[in-house]
Amino acid sequence: MEKLSSDDSNRNVHGLSHGGKIILFACKRDPAVNVSERGGLTFRSFYFEREGNAFLNATEGATAISRKLSAHVDIVTCKCAVDVQKRVKTAFVLVTKKSEKGGSFKYSLLALRSSHLLEPCIEFKLPYQMKGKVCILQGPTVLWSHDNSVSYTSPLAEGVRKIPIQMSKCLFGELPIQKGQLFALGLSEPLLANHSPTLGYLFEGGHAFDGSLILPHPYISITQCMRVLTADRVDDVLRCAVIAATSSKQLVLFENGTVKDTCEVPFGQVEDIQMVHTGRNGCLFVVSFKQGHVCAVWKETFQIASCWSDVDSAHVDDFLGCGTEQILLIFRNKGISSGPLEKFLITDLCGISYSCGQGSEVPKASPPPQENSLLTLRALESRLQSGLIVLQELEREVRVKDRVLQQSIQVLTDVLSGRETVLSQPEQEGLVALWDSDEDSNDETLDDKSHESPALSSKPKIDKLWHRITEEQLVVGLILTADSGIPASGVSLSLLTEPGQNSTPAVIQTRSQVFWLPACGPSTPTLSSPSSGFTFSEPAAKRSRQHIASDDFSGCRLAVTAVTKLAPLLTSGCVKCRAMLHYVEKAEAVFPGSSPTTAVLHCGEVSLDIHDLCQKPLLQNPQIKTDEVREDLLSLLTVLDNWVLRIDSPDYSLGDIDGWIKRREGFKKINVSPEYLLLDSPGSSAPMLLRWHQINPFQGDLSIHSSQLQMLQFLDSMLSYLPDSCFLQPVKRARSQSTAQKLASALEKEVLSLREGLSSLLCVKDEEERNKGHTGHCEIPDSGSAEDLIRCCREVWQQNVEKSRLRLNPVVDAGRYREMIQSISQVKMESDLAALRQLYQS
Repeated sequence: MEKLSSDDSNRNVHGLSHGGKIILFACKRDPAVNVSERGGLTFRSFYFEREGNAFLNATEGATAISRKLSAHVDIVTCKCAVDVQKRVKTAFVLVTKKSEKGGSFKYSLLALRSSHLLEPCIEFKLPYQMKGKVCILQGPTVLWSHDNSVSYTSPLAEGVRKIPIQMSKCLFGELPIQKGQLFALGLSEPLLANHSPTLGYLFEGGHAFDGSLILPHPYISITQCMRVLTADRVDDVLRCAVIAATSSKQLVLFENGTVKDTCEVPFGQVEDIQMVHTGRNGCLFVVSFKQGHVCAVWKETFQIASCWSDVDSAHVDDFLGCGTEQILLIFRNKGISSGPLEKFLITDLCGISYSCGQGSEVPKASPPPQENSLLTLRALESRLQSGLIVLQELEREVRVKDRVLQQSIQVLTDVLSGRETVLSQPEQEGLVALWDSDEDSNDETLDDKSHESPALSSKPKIDKLWHRITEEQLVVGLILTADSGIPASGVSLSLLTEPGQNSTPAVIQTRSQVFWLPACGPSTPTLSSPSSGFTFSEPAAKRSRQHIASDDFSGCRLAVTAVTKLAPLLTSGCVKCRAMLHYVEKAEAVFPGSSPTTAVLHCGEVSLDIHDLCQKPLLQNPQIKTDEVREDLLSLLTVLDNWVLRIDSPDYSLGDIDGWIKRREGFKKINVSPEYLLLDSPGSSAPMLLRWHQINPFQGDLSIHSSQLQMLQFLDSMLSYLPDSCFLQPVKRARSQSTAQKLASALEKEVLSLREGLSSLLCVKDEEERNKGHTGHCEIPDSGSAEDLIRCCREVWQQNVEKSRLRLNPVVDAGRYREMIQSISQVKMESDLAALRQLYQS
């Protein structure tokens, strides 16, 4: 980080960006506060407010570094790095304290743990003062060089350590491999035997490697700053992409130790290289120079995007909170100012721009490079050509229509005049006849219609029946042809025992699943399950005619699997099983307007022999594309437990999670379905399948097929790669309810049906009574004699008694009661069926 402007009370001001805010550190001497507290460190954080177009003070604080009058406190550097123990990105500042009486230097690394607190992280002493480049990398780890020796310290290093190799022209960096590895790169002094003159040293492993894999030997002595973009290990060989700035005013891109591209920069003495992720617009490199210049370079074209001068410091972060990163340039205050953030510019060179205190002095971006203009011209030319083709087709259709109209008028004129008309063949006019008198053409038309419309056959066509034995379970699979035309929602597979001489076949308890397969064979790398909710890419159309797009899986094959325990079959002596397909026939296939019906189809038999019992690991060679590999994958998806987790990172982008998974040791891609990755390590009892689906840069779904222990171990290692603010939650999946949920729903429906049926009957009875008239009422006679009053009271009492009896024993209509009993019986049968399924499942 570069220094900011200073005033009389603050000196040696340093700044960094963290969490969308700017944090300023300054050494302060204020004897008016306390005579004994002479050396202190103050910090302030600022956030940007769009409405006011200014940075506002968020928090501030101070801490004492030394209480001695003779102490001299200075800030060495400050930077954000990952705290490995807390697994969070933290702001660190390195300060030094020198006593005027002695020649020793005491260094302290402080961490800004909260908005108001600076905590000491590392303290060490050196007999010399750090000069040159001092780096703070993950750990946190402080690295520096002195007299051709490289030293480092961290909370786990227990003091200052030196590497056992002498280096000159030393550079520090971090390899983004798994948790990241810190390295030093330089020229070995003296030259070691059997080693390249360009030497690299890994601090974690403590061993040297060939530095030319990162930077070629001629570039070591002229490189001023470098940044590792990507790194990976392929067959134990390091492959990485590096961008470096040289003293020859060049920005060089290296891939695997060779020069890939170069860019001339207008300034020299580079101090730092930062990367800006602008979202869909690509990435930028922000290069900071010592004289106060800043240059932005597009990563895709490696061309200069813009340049600025009189810059005090450059920062990269999401200052606007919009999900992408921007560049913050803090310019120098030439006059009298009240704060260090009065003149600034926030931009991403893609439409976002906020500035203050600049006016007409804001540097203008350089015009786009010629290469971008050439690409734009090519895109416009291709669009123009496609538009011309469409216009030519429209003109041809208009000419054909004109000729048809002219021939029609000629035919009408000939008919009225009694002349014979000679018509041309429709093929000569580029038309297709709607009907023809030839019988062959009728047959072709019927065949064409049979191809266009889906087959309404009552029986689906079986492509293949197979079985596998894994984890003491038998998996039976069935693949239907693409033209079966049955819906996947009502398809299941069951197994029956082979009947003996005096026994009937018994149903074997199984669990069935349905998957979609591409229609063109195993070479098509797509596999999807309708119960998993994953997206499916529709296969290419088989015919050249245009059809209306639909969301169904027409043209795809259906795979149905059933899994059962192997031990009960072997103990019962069952070596043959019948596979029965249960499916729902379309209503139009039976009678138009009828309701769908359930049908059962015998698909074949599965025989178990001694060779099947000798279990072989599934997916031994996932790189090949065969039917066996696809069947092994379907078997694993059926047997293994499945979890689908939604990973959401509201503050930072998730990064290349798919690449991180592929770089882990042991994961292999399954070529029949490349979206799945297989982990089949020797120590694991069962294989593991992973599928990552990126929704957007901040969200994604991770599907894990494995045991629960494997899933927890993988998630524990994955959390070290994910941002600290992200969270995981299970996805509500669109698959059928469990048997327990079905039983609960069926019982609830039964109770509601009984209550609603009885209530409707009683309501009808009360309504009939109200229609008959009020009961319990008698007209009082006019004579007013005692006998008439007693008779009237007796009638009212008898009516009330009859009404009470009817309420306790209501009489309802027989037809309505019969309808209610039938509906309740149907609901009760459904609940009994759900109870049986729950009993079999348990």
